[in-house]
Amino acid sequence: MQLLDIGANLTHESFRHDLDEVLARAHAQGVTRMVVTGASRDGSEHALQLARRHPGRLYATAGVHPHHAIDYDEATDAALRELATQPEVCAVGETGLDYHRNYSPRDVQLDVFEKQLKIAAERSVPLFLHQRDAHADFLALLKRYRDRVPAAVVHCFTDTGDALRDYLALDCHIGITGWICDERRGTHLRELVREIPANRLMIETDAPYLLPRTVRPHPAHRRNEPMYLRHICEEIARDRGEPVEVTAANSTATAQAFFGIGDR
Repeated sequence: MQLLDIGANLTHESFRHDLDEVLARAHAQGVTRMVVTGASRDGSEHALQLARRHPGRLYATAGVHPHHAIDYDEATDAALRELATQPEVCAVGETGLDYHRNYSPRDVQLDVFEKQLKIAAERSVPLFLHQRDAHADFLALLKRYRDRVPAAVVHCFTDTGDALRDYLALDCHIGITGWICDERRGTHLRELVREIPANRLMIETDAPYLLPRTVRPHPAHRRNEPMYLRHICEEIARDRGEPVEVTAANSTATAQAFFGIGDR
C-alpha cells in the first residue's frame, strides 16, 4: 500500500533536527511521496530546496498563506511567479482566506488571494487552497478563476456539507486530514467524507499540525508526522465503508493525477 501526503509542512522548525528519520518512518508506513507546503515566500523557497534534495520523494507548493498576506509585496509576487515555473513545484498555494484569525486584514487577504489565483491561471498550475470562516468570499472569488486553472484542492477541509457541495460543484478536489479523528469538532466529517467521489478525495497530514487524536499510543511530543497518514487513511476508509486498500489506491492515484507527478 503506497500513500501520498498532499500537505506536509516539512519546512517547520520542529523537523530541522530529524527530517531524514521522519521521512524514513513515513516510508516504513507506505507514505512514499509527500508534497511540502509553501506558506510564505521564504517557506516556499525552502520547500523547493527540500524537494530538490529528495527528488522523487518530495514535491513542493509555492504560495502565501492568508496569515502572511500582509507581507506580500511585488518581490514576493515575482518570486512566486518564478517558483511556479520550477518542475518540482506542483501547485500554487497555500493560498486563500482565513477570517477565523484575521492575522492579515480581510481586504489584504482578498487582494493577495486574487494575485495568486492570477499566477495559477497564467502558469496553468493547480491551486492548493485554504479557507476558514470565509466561505462566501472565498467561493465568490474562486468562481471567477476556476475555469482558468487546471485543478484546485480545498486543503484541510473542515467545513459544512453545503460548503463541500459548493466545492464539488466547482469540480474542486477535497483534502481530508486528521481533523476527521477529532471527536470534539470533526465528527461531521465522518458522514461528509462519504459524499466525496473517489476521484476528488485526497488525504494529508498537515504535519506537524493536527496529530490525529485517535492514534494509539499517543506520542508525548504531540508532533504530527507524515507516517500517520496511514492511520488517517484507515479512519477514512472505515467511514466510507470500503477496504483501506481501496481508499489508499484511489487517493494516491487521484493525487498523482492532480499534481501531475505520476511515478516520476
